[in-house]
Amino acid sequence: MTADGPIAIIAGSGQLPIQLVKHLEETGQNYRVLAFRGFAAPELRRHAHATADLLDLKTIMGVLEGWRPRAVSLVGAVRRPGFSALLGAYSLLRNMQEVKEVIARGDDQVLRGAVMLLEERGHRVVGAHELAPGLVAPPTLTGKLDPQEDDRQAISVGLDLLHSLSAFDIGQAAIVAREHVLAVEGPEGTDGMLRRVKGLRQSWFGLRRRKEGGVLIKAAKRGQDLRVDMPTIGPRTVVEAAQAGLSGVAIGAGSTLVLDQEKSLATADRLGLFLVAVDLPWMEPHRD
Repeated sequence: MTADGPIAIIAGSGQLPIQLVKHLEETGQNYRVLAFRGFAAPELRRHAHATADLLDLKTIMGVLEGWRPRAVSLVGAVRRPGFSALLGAYSLLRNMQEVKEVIARGDDQVLRGAVMLLEERGHRVVGAHELAPGLVAPPTLTGKLDPQEDDRQAISVGLDLLHSLSAFDIGQAAIVAREHVLAVEGPEGTDGMLRRVKGLRQSWFGLRRRKEGGVLIKAAKRGQDLRVDMPTIGPRTVVEAAQAGLSGVAIGAGSTLVLDQEKSLATADRLGLFLVAVDLPWMEPHRD
């Protein structure tokens, strides 16, 4: 790591890596992109400075050693490989027993293990929110529509649910209508969960029913390291929520990334949904 080195972006799938690179370009910051094959978007892969397979840790560490970055950021989604694949990759760089213990604890521990590997080799790991603070949802984030009483009740239930589920490393989102939990985010991600609810709300003849209400609540887990896997939404999330018949979207203030905030709010207004940031009582900012 050198003080004048580039910022290294290790990129998975989705729009977040693209938005982050765009921000670094606009602000004139020196950066390098290492894109994961099979995950990073084609438009990002074409301009990446290096590519690697997800579990090719030897190549990844070698590229970073050559770049000598001043900071490293892990951004974008990846599908978790199987236990044996992770075990084989991590054990090249760490004690086998330590690797087994990390992997057995769930996705959060795997991500923390990745951060630990980087830090042990002298790299400073930073979150996308530190590089592009403008992407973070401010407490004042709100569209033209406000949550109604039923929606506020759903938000309260959803926050309690996500707080309780934090210890189980399940997901960052849930869909709640009043006090009824319709879905909890699983490996399919937020958009997949929304499509699942949309399917549940179809009639026997495949016709959409009237708008049935409910709220998508998305928030960081209790104790989550915001440098990795920070909750993220964007215009597409709002569209999926509308197609699922929801009334709106509530996200954690100060701990959720909103891609293209203006477009996300405009999309919510156009589709008749509220989009609001809410305080998370359990959330504390990460400190180095």
